[in-house]
Amino acid sequence: MANEYKRLHRSVEDRMVGGVCAGIADFFDIDPTIVRLVFVLGFFASVSGLFWAYLIMMVVVPEYVPAGEDIVTADVEDIPEK
Repeated sequence: MANEYKRLHRSVEDRMVGGVCAGIADFFDIDPTIVRLVFVLGFFASVSGLFWAYLIMMVVVPEYVPAGEDIVTADVEDIPEK
């Protein structure tokens, strides 16, 4: 049995603004619309607390990178010799 850890990421496919709500929904396996509604209702209930939380998460949470793609892709020819 392989250990598969869930990681929080911003969605690149199901995004409305920054992909934060869709990433949270994917992490908890729920519908992104529910998370978006919670953020909108929370925004109006707490004046602007969730707005700042959303902006911070847009900066801190990384975007989703599919398993087949490497974050760093460089050929040996691209690396300069010393």
